[in-house]
Amino acid sequence: MASVRSDLGPDALILSTRRVADGVDVTAALDTAPEPVEPRHDAALAWHGVPARVIADLTPGALADTLPRVLPFAALPKGDGAPLLLTGPPGAGKTLTVAKLATRMVLAGQAPLVITADGLRAGAPEQLAAYTRLLGLTLVVASTAAPLRRALARRQGAGPVLIDTAGLDPFDPVDRDGLMSLMEVAGALTALVLPAGLDPAEAEELAGAFGEAGASLLIATRLDLCRRMGGVLAAAATGLSLTEAGTGPAAADGLVPLTPDFLAGRLAIPPGLRQPELQDAA
Repeated sequence: MASVRSDLGPDALILSTRRVADGVDVTAALDTAPEPVEPRHDAALAWHGVPARVIADLTPGALADTLPRVLPFAALPKGDGAPLLLTGPPGAGKTLTVAKLATRMVLAGQAPLVITADGLRAGAPEQLAAYTRLLGLTLVVASTAAPLRRALARRQGAGPVLIDTAGLDPFDPVDRDGLMSLMEVAGALTALVLPAGLDPAEAEELAGAFGEAGASLLIATRLDLCRRMGGVLAAAATGLSLTEAGTGPAAADGLVPLTPDFLAGRLAIPPGLRQPELQDAA
C-alpha cells in the first residue's frame, strides 16, 4: 500500500487486492476531477446567422466575456459634445429613434435641439414634429448643408443636438456625398440605424459602406420583431460600435443599451428551439 501511494500519491484509490505467489497484486487508480470545459455556442450562433469568422472568435467561452473582446461597444453621448446625427437606409427607424432619444433627454432634464434633414420622404418633418410638440421642443427643418449650418449657428448654449436624416443608399455617390456634407457641416458623431433581422451579408455590406462614409456607431432597431441576430453582429464586425437596441415602438421606453450581457442573452438558444434545428445549423 505504501508503495502504491508513493507512486501515485496520497489521493490514490485502492480498487482491489489479491494474493499472488510472490506477494500481493494491488489495483489502484487516481480519482481526478475532469478539467473544466469552456462553453461553446457554435450551433446557436450559426442558427442566428453569425458569420463563421465571428463564431470562431467568440467560442469557446462565455459570450458575455468574449463579445466585448471581439466586437466594439460604446455608449451614446449624453449630449455634452458633438451633435449626434442618425443615418441609415430607408425605413430603418431613424425618425422614431430620434424621438426616443429626445424623450430620454427631456426626461433627464435636457432640452435637445432637434433637426430634421429629411426633405425627401413625404410627411417626414410632420412625423417628427408630432413627437417634438409633445415634448415641448421646437423642430428645425434643414434639408441641406446650408440651412443646417445656419440652424447650428443660431442655437443657444451647448445643449445636445439630434439630427434626423433621409434614408439613403450608401453605395450611391450622390447620396453618400450628401451625407458626408451634412456630417462635415455639423461636426457630428454619426450613428448608423440598422434594423435587426437583415441578411448578415447585406448587413455587413451596408455597415461597411456607411462606415466608409463616416459612421462610427450602430443602433440596432426592431429587436422586438427579430429572432436572429446575425445581421447585427455582422454589421458590428465591420468596426461600428454597438450602442443601443430598439425594442418596441414606444418613445419613452423603446430603447435600451446594447451591452454585452444584453446581447449574450439574445444570442442564447431561443425558447422552444428544437435540437434538430441546432444540429442542422451547425
